[in-house]
Amino acid sequence: MLLPKRVKYRKTQRGKRRGVATRGAAVSFGEFGLKSLEAAWLKNNLIETIRIILTRRLRRGGKLWIRVFPDKPITKHPAESRMGKGKGEVDKWVAVIKRGAVLFELGGIPEDYARESFRLAAYKLPFKTMFVNRRR
Repeated sequence: MLLPKRVKYRKTQRGKRRGVATRGAAVSFGEFGLKSLEAAWLKNNLIETIRIILTRRLRRGGKLWIRVFPDKPITKHPAESRMGKGKGEVDKWVAVIKRGAVLFELGGIPEDYARESFRLAAYKLPFKTMFVNRRR
């Protein structure tokens, strides 16, 4: 699972997900990318699931770049516990995804194969995505 080695603050506030991604909105490393069309939180186990799907599809033929990292802790109280007693313990780690951010990139494979690979990965995501090419 992906999670940070160290963080400055153990527990953070939830924050806002509104707005458009200004950084990380273009395909930078590979030839094809999977771009988000909605804002969301992407859990660390979901990133790992998509990594497994895409690496199995590549079969050492191309290269995969993961452009997101789960660095935001989400806390939760245990079930059936009383109100109060402070903020709950860290339950999971998420990556904050803004609209227009490129999540994954592929290179070294044909376009139709990359499109099909990203289609399989997009089924797992809880938000809408779009296949994008590198602009030359």
